[in-house]
Amino acid sequence: MSRLIPLILAVALFMENMDATVIATSLPAIAADIGSTPVALKLAFTAYFVALAIFIPMSAWLADKFGAKNVFRGAILVFVVGSIACAFAGSLHEFVMARFLKGMGGAMMTPLARLILLRTTPRTELVNAMAWLTIPALIGPTLGPPIGGFLTTFLSWHWIFLINVPIGLLGVVLITKFLPHVESAELHPIDFLGLVLCAVAFSGIVFGLSLLSMPVLPLWIAIASTAIGVAAVLIYIPYSLRIDHPLLDPRLFLQPTYRAAVLGTAFFLIAAGATPFLLPLMLQVGFGYSPFETGLITFVASLGALAMKFMAKPIYERIGFRTALLAAAILSPIGMAIQGSFVAQTPIVVMMLVIFLVGLVRSMYFTGQNALAFADIEDDQAGPATAIHSVMRPIATALAVAMAGGVLELSSHLRGEPLGVIDFHVAFYVIAAISLLAVIPYLRLAKDAGSEVSGHRTAAQRAAALEKASEKGFEGRAPRF
Repeated sequence: MSRLIPLILAVALFMENMDATVIATSLPAIAADIGSTPVALKLAFTAYFVALAIFIPMSAWLADKFGAKNVFRGAILVFVVGSIACAFAGSLHEFVMARFLKGMGGAMMTPLARLILLRTTPRTELVNAMAWLTIPALIGPTLGPPIGGFLTTFLSWHWIFLINVPIGLLGVVLITKFLPHVESAELHPIDFLGLVLCAVAFSGIVFGLSLLSMPVLPLWIAIASTAIGVAAVLIYIPYSLRIDHPLLDPRLFLQPTYRAAVLGTAFFLIAAGATPFLLPLMLQVGFGYSPFETGLITFVASLGALAMKFMAKPIYERIGFRTALLAAAILSPIGMAIQGSFVAQTPIVVMMLVIFLVGLVRSMYFTGQNALAFADIEDDQAGPATAIHSVMRPIATALAVAMAGGVLELSSHLRGEPLGVIDFHVAFYVIAAISLLAVIPYLRLAKDAGSEVSGHRTAAQRAAALEKASEKGFEGRAPRF
């Protein structure tokens, strides 16, 4: 049963992650069919992220109000309905609205999957449970590009959305039959002003940053949207500190392990979020590979991520959260810089090996930071902590893509030439350097931070355990670790 629960919850993550990758190969076909352009169609991606930003903060309150199991099941159904709406969209307006509806379901699925796992799993099993939770989610991106290309080529693009219907309905059945009742935290009245401020803050920032990375609308709209979002954040923080039960509690950042995991991951995502944008573009625009060839080269990152899930728990038991996350925070930017050194003459096998190893490192990091973030969080704070942790991802990813696109354009402009391989190299190096800032939050962590969850013991702790065993009369037999 310890593996069954995270695998059932992972149905939602599988759909979300496959949906994000399967659609990328079908954008030209969708755009041509609904009378739009691939660039304009990227507004649908923005609509999805905006929905995430608006509805993630209220996911924990809804779970406590109506039951986490019920809301999670309902979120999957909303996602399925949104998928059907996408398949039958006949215009850009309809497609954008359908993606927003899907985002409403997606906003509840991922944070509630983590919340349910936290409330049904002993802390000592959290690393292993998080690894099992993310395995099907990593299979999704692996299957997404080839499935999307196959369905679009041999059937029609509509099927890339309709395949979510049987998967989602299977998830609903499994949740109903096997998922146990999840205890709710004490319910407080919803913070309506906080909800409005958070919605304005996160949707404004995500929408503005997304527009900066894809010039679909005038630049002033992107700048104004981002500024409004930042202003809402500045208003929300002092407001939330004055009330007892804010929607998202910034006081959670007083907890060292939570603060390190959230802030470190925000910087880590600068590289992890920019790579899916930069790497395929460099392979196609810079090196001349086709979309199909690009997918065959880059999908090995998901294979590396999948392989790491079976090694993560022993690694964290052996060296602990601080050492492992520090190592990953250093190795990931190094791997990105190496990817940024690829040229058209680089052997494909070498590129695939580097991409595979980067996938390993990033998978190790995400498994660990997921567990560390909640290692010392009290049960009554699990909901707000999950919401903050979840909403950080679309914001950091939007920022990463905006920064990568900005560096590409600036480099090309300064050279006075069209976009070329050198511009991609510059972008990779700049983003990698910024992502290195992820090491700072972990440098200040204690070496035994989160040891109750990881199972790691420092030399001092092992010595103390040996001494304690000796005092009890077991001098001749050392305890096992």
